[in-house]
Amino acid sequence: FFRASRELATSPPHRKRPNKMDQDWKPVVLTKKKPTGGMNGVPKSADAARRMGLQVDTVKKQGAGYNAQRMGKLENETEELSHAKVEGAVKKAIMQGRLAKKMTQAQLAQQINEKPQIIQEYESGKAIPNQQILSKLERILGVKLRGLK
Repeated sequence: FFRASRELATSPPHRKRPNKMDQDWKPVVLTKKKPTGGMNGVPKSADAARRMGLQVDTVKKQGAGYNAQRMGKLENETEELSHAKVEGAVKKAIMQGRLAKKMTQAQLAQQINEKPQIIQEYESGKAIPNQQILSKLERILGVKLRGLK
């Protein structure tokens, strides 16, 4: 307490507040910057030009926003493209091997450190074959899976 009061006594005097008469009371006007250069006075859209009474020529673009040649090639494509799926012999071998070991899909998935959904997809034939997963299944089930058709 004693120290704080001594500091106040030795601090420089506060500035005087300016008198209201000393303040600047001129209005400040903010305006938008006017566009410079470019095509001033020329409308950007055809509709605006028509409204102003100007003559408008329009040209239809070929393809109208996309590459028509590429789209035509895609439409004319006859080859059916799809991913390779697990063969019927492979899915049967997985199911028979798992049942011979008396394992559930979840237990087999835990053995190979994969999700149960992966085993379900392989056994239903919906999975895209992965050589790493097939090798894990071969090791755990003791069945040859790669090379089966």
